[in-house]
Parts: sequence; structure tokens; C-alpha cells
Amino acid sequence: MAHPKRRTSSAVRDKRRTHYKLTPKAVTLCPNTGELHLRHKAYVVDGDLYHNGQLAIKNYSKVSSAPAADTTGDDE
Repeated sequence: MAHPKRRTSSAVRDKRRTHYKLTPKAVTLCPNTGELHLRHKAYVVDGDLYHNGQLAIKNYSKVSSAPAADTTGDDE
């Protein structure tokens, strides 16, 4: 297995890491609703779900997870 012959200095390490940075998210203003949203993603405005500036689902609500099974042990 390969091992470094010399310890990497903090200057060399930091110079290498200069390109490790975050890029801002692509945010767009919807022409129909005027809402800021992530590009290529559906978004909710006033309870309605929009995608590509068009109404996808009216009166949209998230699907909640199924309730957990009864684990009390009273299966009789």
C-alpha cells in the first residue's frame, strides 16, 4: 500500500482545496405565479402544485406516512 514520503503541508493542502466549493442553486421566478422555485422541480403555491409554470394538481396535500402498526402486544 502506498504511503506519502513527506507530510503534506497546510499550504499545499489548502491550495489543492481551493476548487472545492459550493455552487448556488438554480432559482427561477415563475411567470404565472410570481413564485421563486428551484428549476426543474414542482412547487406548491396556495395549496396547488405547479410544474413548468402550469397547474399540475389542484388542492395538493402531501401524502403522510402510514400509521405505525400497533406494537402493544394485545393481539388477542
